[in-house]
Amino acid sequence: MDTSTDWVYRVFEPHGSEGWRPYDDPERWHGSITADDSAEGPQYAAALVIADLMTEWEVRDLPRARHVRVVLWLGQERGTEDPDFVVDVRPPSDPDAA
Repeated sequence: MDTSTDWVYRVFEPHGSEGWRPYDDPERWHGSITADDSAEGPQYAAALVIADLMTEWEVRDLPRARHVRVVLWLGQERGTEDPDFVVDVRPPSDPDAA
């Protein structure tokens, strides 16, 4: 019995009135994660992507988080209008609060 789930993810950044565009290097911020088959699957997969983002921001010595959107699809990517899970990462509105 298969007890894992494959999540496909892609990271986007806001692009004004045009909506969202792929973040930074589109090939770097696109991939798949295999997670245990549970209710925490999409949250776990998104947390791994966000942890990678935060590590990269720290390594690049960026002063705070970027506004990005992590989109996940179960099994295969279908399009931004039909995701299975979405989470936005936003910097604090008060830069001194970071």
